[in-house]
Amino acid sequence: MKTAFKLLMLLGIIIYLGFAFTRFAEESDYATCGGVDIIIADSTHAGFITADEADRVLRNSGLYPVGKRMKNINSRQIEDALLKNPFIKEATCYKTNGRRLNIMLSQRLPLLRVMTNDGKDFYIDDRGYEMEPLGYVADLIVATGKVDTAFTKRYLVDLGLFLRDNEFWNDQIEQINIDESGKADLIPRVGNQVIHLGRPDSLQKKFRNLMAFYEKVMPEVGWNKYTNIDISHTNQIIALKRDKRDKLN
Repeated sequence: MKTAFKLLMLLGIIIYLGFAFTRFAEESDYATCGGVDIIIADSTHAGFITADEADRVLRNSGLYPVGKRMKNINSRQIEDALLKNPFIKEATCYKTNGRRLNIMLSQRLPLLRVMTNDGKDFYIDDRGYEMEPLGYVADLIVATGKVDTAFTKRYLVDLGLFLRDNEFWNDQIEQINIDESGKADLIPRVGNQVIHLGRPDSLQKKFRNLMAFYEKVMPEVGWNKYTNIDISHTNQIIALKRDKRDKLN
């Protein structure tokens, strides 16, 4: 008898919990959304996506959830609408019991702006993913010239990462120009010379040589004495004055 009674009690509890959960779910479905919380991953880094920008996307697409019944809010539609923005890498949307909608976004952080000879204009992230500007403007190094997707992924991303991760070079270099042979010239912010990098490889050695040149030679002769500095070779620097060429091993 006691065993049967316990089984009946357990069955009753299960039925009650099922009923309560169903009733709560139904009430939640018919409740209206009271707010939306948007969380941006990597928000401490300079990017284009903010909570206000995501909010604007939802309003413009007619998917803004506040005031709508929870059951009528389609999380997948909201995710798809947000992912149409090329600067949003991932979007996750889910409802909470508090009549709110949570949206978590992972953004693509622009690494360089690219303006090619054939008129293309886009940003790239740290994996070479191309993003149309969409009216956004960022103070980034600009790559110009003969740039295509293959060159971007093989060389330009590594060069962009190297410059970004070095505070001095990130501040010093303002433009990268790629010629028809795939060699790079760098335009600095300080000084009126052109820095010939050559093929964008062996970056650690080439920039170490350039830093030594900056520290040992520039203070003695001034920033504007040389019109060209060639660091394309890893074992020497060739600096071109107005009337002659100096070679430093």
